[in-house]
Amino acid sequence: MTKRIEKNTEEYYMREALKEAKKALKINEVPIGCVIVYKGEIIGRGYNRRMTDKTALAHAEITAIKKACRKIGDWRLDDTDIYITLEPCQMCAGAIVQSRIRNVFIGAMNPKAGCCGSILDLLHVKEFNHQCEVKTHILEEECASLLKSFFQELRK
Repeated sequence: MTKRIEKNTEEYYMREALKEAKKALKINEVPIGCVIVYKGEIIGRGYNRRMTDKTALAHAEITAIKKACRKIGDWRLDDTDIYITLEPCQMCAGAIVQSRIRNVFIGAMNPKAGCCGSILDLLHVKEFNHQCEVKTHILEEECASLLKSFFQELRK
């Protein structure tokens, strides 16, 4: 019997981000996914498309932020939460701070490039005019496993 996951929970939204990551996997991109939530509704989705779009800007978080801003009609994403399968890089962490996202939920940490606590912590720079609350290790095993299997296949 399949476990029913309650909506409006961290697990529910991270599973939605994992669905986005699997879209990246289908087009042979690094499987990273993201969703942005406002008042219980997903208002932005994104997945990694750097190779497909041939731009360094095509990260899951940037795509989701753009879509959320369009949905809300403002560049400020106050009172929103972002769920990301992999700890954001410096560009995405900066975009999260700039867009004023309230809470950041991370699946797997990224010890080689993560900027939300691993290498740097751009979400808590006291000199910035905005800081985010962060919670890590949400469905970490599933998020990390997806990435690990992708890179194992790539090396074959």
